Amino acid sequence: MKTLTEKQKNILEFIEEFLDREGMAPTVYEIAAHFDIKTSTVFAHLRALQRKKQLSRSSKARSISLINRPNNRNKVPQGALLIPLLGRVNAGAPAESLEYKEGEVCISSTLAPDCPPENLFALRVQGESMRDLGIYEGDIVIVAQTAVKPRSGDIVVALLQGGEVTVKSFFPKTQGRIELRPANPEYNVQIYPASEVSIQGRVIELRRKY
Repeated sequence: MKTLTEKQKNILEFIEEFLDREGMAPTVYEIAAHFDIKTSTVFAHLRALQRKKQLSRSSKARSISLINRPNNRNKVPQGALLIPLLGRVNAGAPAESLEYKEGEVCISSTLAPDCPPENLFALRVQGESMRDLGIYEGDIVIVAQTAVKPRSGDIVVALLQGGEVTVKSFFPKTQGRIELRPANPEYNVQIYPASEVSIQGRVIELRRKY
């Protein structure tokens, strides 16, 4: 194996730590920001690491894969479990659901003891409509799918007719209607017939990268 430079070793360590923490690979921009270097420099290091058979990548975002890295599941701490990170959910105007697996998130197995692990998933927040409840663009919400109906005021992930998904506070109304309330005065309250809304789960935890 060709010798790695100190910077290349540091970048590999950062990528591995990011994968363990976030359940997905960092972007070139995130690597550049961490090391305070230009993206062109990051690309040069990544190409060198590819030549040295330390990683593989494609033109897609977050496609970096470490060749010599053990399977992530061998590194899950005791009392923890991995749940899928399924793209983004809009905290703004409803947006189309992105039902692809973006990565994985490690959570405590005691977070939702009454919810089977297969009914837990994570979504990355897009938009600022829930900011007054402390939910911001880029945050990750942990969502539990249960048979129990959400209570008034619960923060939920709602699937609307047409395949649109949004995260809002849930308030049942009279005459079979549901209010999906934002936490930002710049956004309007949304009221739908209950038949047009499918609650995908209740938000039980928030993750934020500082």
